[in-house]
Amino acid sequence: MPKREDLYNETEYEDPERQLHRHVLYPTQPGDMVVVDARGDLGSGIFGEMMLTYFAGRGGAGVVVDGCIRDSAQAAALDIGIWVRGTTPNFHAQTNIVPFAVNVPIACSNVLVIPGDIIVADDDGVVVVPIALAPKLVALAGEHIEWEEFTRARLAEGGDLRKYYPLSPEGETEYRAWRHAQRK
Repeated sequence: MPKREDLYNETEYEDPERQLHRHVLYPTQPGDMVVVDARGDLGSGIFGEMMLTYFAGRGGAGVVVDGCIRDSAQAAALDIGIWVRGTTPNFHAQTNIVPFAVNVPIACSNVLVIPGDIIVADDDGVVVVPIALAPKLVALAGEHIEWEEFTRARLAEGGDLRKYYPLSPEGETEYRAWRHAQRK
């Protein structure tokens, strides 16, 4: 949140337990993702090498920060996914924002993220899946993967792009027959 003189006290470095951004990492379980709303601030490094090393050591899978991290070369060497707006040499409170709350709904890059949501991320970006929609997503994604597998094979064989991507009615009929044969 934006700094406010009655709420932010620079003595947090005298007592590290007052640093809220540490508290988001303490309960890390294997496979966890941490999502941080840093207001898109490009001057405040939310996590650095030591915090991210701790997170990776606890089995964390990745961090999504609508802002920056520090120690980018060391962070890149860790076995976690990192999705951020950029990097900075600054630590988390060297700008006009401060950690405010942990494990609450946030807006990350203008998307509502609620604790417990599923985070799906790859080289192309990050998607938030509300837990209640997970079963529907699994069904749709499974069918899409099958469709892409079929389409990719046909295109690799020199198939007509107009027929197979996206599937024309004729391509759809062929896909359904292929899918039926695959499941036997």
